[in-house]
Amino acid sequence: MASLRDLGLSEYETRTYRSLLETGPTTAKELSRRSDVPMGRIYDVLKSLETHSLVRSQTASRPKKYVAVEPETALDRLLEDKKRELEQQAAQYEEIVDSLADDLEAAEPLGETFWTAAIGAEETADLLIERLTAAEDRIVIVTSQFSQQFDIDEIGDRSVATLKDALDRGVDISLLMPPEMVGSLPDDVGERYRELLQPHDGFEVRTSENVVGTFEVIDDTEVCIEVPHPLRENETFAVIDFKDPEFAATVTAEFQVRWADAHSLEL
Repeated sequence: MASLRDLGLSEYETRTYRSLLETGPTTAKELSRRSDVPMGRIYDVLKSLETHSLVRSQTASRPKKYVAVEPETALDRLLEDKKRELEQQAAQYEEIVDSLADDLEAAEPLGETFWTAAIGAEETADLLIERLTAAEDRIVIVTSQFSQQFDIDEIGDRSVATLKDALDRGVDISLLMPPEMVGSLPDDVGERYRELLQPHDGFEVRTSENVVGTFEVIDDTEVCIEVPHPLRENETFAVIDFKDPEFAATVTAEFQVRWADAHSLEL
């Protein structure tokens, strides 16, 4: 059950405010009795509620009286306070991330093979986007069939946004696909690629009849192989990520042959 404490009030503040709603204008002494908040604390609690603009006081009266602000207004003010607090926290976390980004560096690969895999639509998308985000120099995308990253959904949007971020930080992207796939792409996908990716000099698309499989090569050291779902069309069943510079170099060499014979295309 929701409580005012969920919006940042203490137990004493919650009890005091609720009691004020029931009593109407009243004194601190009477409010202490009705709310079970000790007299030694009631004035501090009321001062805090006034700071949050949830309580108004009648200073001219003797003894001083207090009245609760209407619930709708009080809740709006608490919500705005919480939003500001969250925005400040978000800004602080962003500063921490920027600071740590300069301090934390991944170790250079030692030539040792490492692989991992993900299964399921969201899991495969998370792994693929994670690896694309790690690219520093170059991304090669080879696709022989319509896959999730070209879909008109959240995963497709994340893929395009990730590729755009890569281009913005200077990563070159080469996309190779069969000619027949171009006509099967939804118009919204082509428009998205034209507006967000094609303006970058580092983005190039070519078509070739000699395209097999769907995979990505990242910085010539890592290969992500997409495994299509055996039962559901246009869905990736698994992604296998190989960190193996030797294997990646072999795949890159084969790609370069096909890329050289491919035809330039504007989506």
